[in-house]
Amino acid sequence: MRAADLARAAQISTGYLSNLEGGVARHPSAVIVQRLALALGTTVADLLEQEPGTTSDVIPVALRAFAAQYDLPEEDVLMLAQIRLRGEQPDAPEDWHYLYESIKRSLPRHPVRGPMNRKP
Repeated sequence: MRAADLARAAQISTGYLSNLEGGVARHPSAVIVQRLALALGTTVADLLEQEPGTTSDVIPVALRAFAAQYDLPEEDVLMLAQIRLRGEQPDAPEDWHYLYESIKRSLPRHPVRGPMNRKP
């Protein structure tokens, strides 16, 4: 597949794709990685050259607890796991919930999927 076709299928610019391939852009969002995997007909794990199931090593315990409580899609969990403020991440499920809701509310045109109607 040509780079232009892949970029179009993944809904990203060819420049960004080039930066990803060249290592200039190092931390694509989980959504971008998922789009690329879909466009290439592979899985995110294969695209990232990871064994399935190894992502739990990089997911903080509190985030994993929050994600399980609200049945979050894995792509949302991976996106949240990349967030840091001055190198730190929330250390309580409630803080992850607040962060997730804040992101959800700030992106009305791109709703984050996942059942959020249940009470903790």
